[in-house]
Amino acid sequence: MKPPSSKPLHHKTGFTLVELAIVLVIVALLASGLMVGIAAQRNAAENIDAQRQLENIRETLTGFALTHGRLPCPALPNLASSDANAGVENCAQPDGVLPWVTLGLPEVDPWGRRFTYYAHANFTAAVPGGALASFTLDTLGNANVKASSGSSGNVASDLPAVVVSHGSRGAGAWQSNGSQLPGAAGDEAENADADLTFISRTQDGAFDDLVTWIVPSILKSKMVAAGRLP
Repeated sequence: MKPPSSKPLHHKTGFTLVELAIVLVIVALLASGLMVGIAAQRNAAENIDAQRQLENIRETLTGFALTHGRLPCPALPNLASSDANAGVENCAQPDGVLPWVTLGLPEVDPWGRRFTYYAHANFTAAVPGGALASFTLDTLGNANVKASSGSSGNVASDLPAVVVSHGSRGAGAWQSNGSQLPGAAGDEAENADADLTFISRTQDGAFDDLVTWIVPSILKSKMVAAGRLP
């Protein structure tokens, strides 16, 4: 008699529901970590781009003063980009946004918002007849930069002009449609409230603004070198 044939045992292969759940959790954790890393890298790159823009703006403002004998006035912040006067300097007020059309610069920062711009009227006034500049070596600005809203001292004082990029969150920034983003609080509110105090400090969860300013001694020394001041 033939021995009964033995059929090979077939073991079930594949993942159980528990194993699948564990794999999905691991994949989700890896994906979220990757997304956080990518977002952080993108934000860092955008901050570098914004800082470069601010440096270029500062140099362009100085170049404007060397050519025209004064700093440009701010542009009205509440005009949509489609308005014929958007981005054109308006000397009716000392604060607003950077006059990008007047200066031939991009309208917005890397996050698509306009640059807040303050300039002291003594430095933006029309050049008097027979003079080469609207200000003298003795003219002082009146804007101040602090390390925080609670600081008693200043990082920089008597400034003729200050420029602000309101960072990735954009709280307090003016948009291309002429509206201002809400939500500026604490130190960020100082950069959006149209007064003479600005804050420049290390970015953190409550503050992501970037700030630059015109140093009066540097501006005046360049004006002297260019023959604009005695």
